[in-house]
Amino acid sequence: MTPEQRQSVLLTLKSPRLLKTEVLAGLVVAMALIPEAIAFSIIAGVDPRLGLFASFTMAVTIAFLGGRPAMISAATGAVALVIAPLVASHGVDYFIAAVILGGLIQVLLAVLGVAKLMRFIPRQVMVGFVNALAILIFMSQVPELLGVPWLVYPLAALGLLIVFGLPRFTTAVPAPLVAIVVLTLITVLAAVVVPTVGDKGELPDSLPSLFIPNIPLNLETLRIIFPYALALALVGLLESLMTAKLVDDITDTRSSKTRESWGQGAANMVTGFFGGMGGCAMIGQTMINVKASGARTRISTFLAGVFLLILVVALGDIVAIIPMAALVAVMIFVSIATFDWHSIKPSTLKMMPKSETLVMVVTVVATVATHNLAIGVGVGVLTAMVLFARRVAHFVTVERTVLELNGEEVATYVVDGELFFASSNDLYMQFEYAHDPRKVIIDMHASHLWDASTIAVLDAITEKYHHHGKEVDIIGLNDASVLMRERMAGKLGGGH
Repeated sequence: MTPEQRQSVLLTLKSPRLLKTEVLAGLVVAMALIPEAIAFSIIAGVDPRLGLFASFTMAVTIAFLGGRPAMISAATGAVALVIAPLVASHGVDYFIAAVILGGLIQVLLAVLGVAKLMRFIPRQVMVGFVNALAILIFMSQVPELLGVPWLVYPLAALGLLIVFGLPRFTTAVPAPLVAIVVLTLITVLAAVVVPTVGDKGELPDSLPSLFIPNIPLNLETLRIIFPYALALALVGLLESLMTAKLVDDITDTRSSKTRESWGQGAANMVTGFFGGMGGCAMIGQTMINVKASGARTRISTFLAGVFLLILVVALGDIVAIIPMAALVAVMIFVSIATFDWHSIKPSTLKMMPKSETLVMVVTVVATVATHNLAIGVGVGVLTAMVLFARRVAHFVTVERTVLELNGEEVATYVVDGELFFASSNDLYMQFEYAHDPRKVIIDMHASHLWDASTIAVLDAITEKYHHHGKEVDIIGLNDASVLMRERMAGKLGGGH
């Protein structure tokens, strides 16, 4: 960890008030992780223990190795969805092997600098990502409110009242923890029969142990697990880095995305060798930790993993009686707090360029429709690129003047703007090849050549003028454009 982060941890350990915040935040997150981990295990088609052990090992490992303090990593739905087909077709051993290989790929991607690609994700894609996650978090709670006893609804309403209302009076204790304790006491003392955490699946009664997948170590095995491992690595990294960036914004601090990348990879490898299902950063639990509970250091992340293990192994009988209505209330609160409401205000939409709003909407729709953050963000970035290229393409202007120099007419074209594949295609149509005088000057001092498409277009323009028996002189290119043209001019083949 950085000197600043180390100083923050030491300061927290010395301050009873700050340490209490971290401890209670870790406890709330651990409680919220349990039903999620069990649910994700069911999605993946594996024993609930694999999800719970993964949440423990991921949280504890990333607390030491991750680049973003206070971020929660655990078993996630994104990983479960990606890996589920492999479990169904080849079983748990191949599944765990894919998790370990996926972690190794994440480490390699970190070494190759994949985290630096985050700078190419536009702000509106980030806003769309956050809003889509808020919607998905809310949608994931809807099944818990369907086909249940009517008492679930007043309990959930009371839970929402506590998590929204308590912070107005005191922040000494995290409101989500109070909601969980109060609703549990009500259901136990009143002997109310409602769905509980225990109904989600059997909790483990032993500690995780070393697990070596029983698979043949050959190319055929690699062929089977590699596509799933690669998908796990990419989805996990994308979700983790996007969540890290979001926490950076909320806490107004910076974090190492490269370290976060290889930390996630190492955490997945450790998780695999302890029989866990793998995972990545969890925005819902991270928001509980950072936004709802006020945690800021690695202590809360570490304790979330430790508390989870203690709760499910040593206090499993107590955890099992927590009503799902309490956790539903907490997650609905998280979804509402996560959504960027400012982004959909009429005043914001009126001020924002339509293309920017479209990028946000496309990101949200693609993410919610596929339940896949990687696809949603990919579609959003692609949309932003296309709209940006289209907008920039119209910024190129060509001005033509005809003057008489030394008794000879000369046509001069001044090109202004950035020339790349989208804008240079229109450039070819801006010249009057047949009507221009014998001498033509193309002045490029106000433009820049960015790619081979532009070089090819300049070749085509020159060739077209030569076909009409006219002389062309291209002047004013900057040094980088000159080097590019010298390297590629006349060697790209084909005309226009």
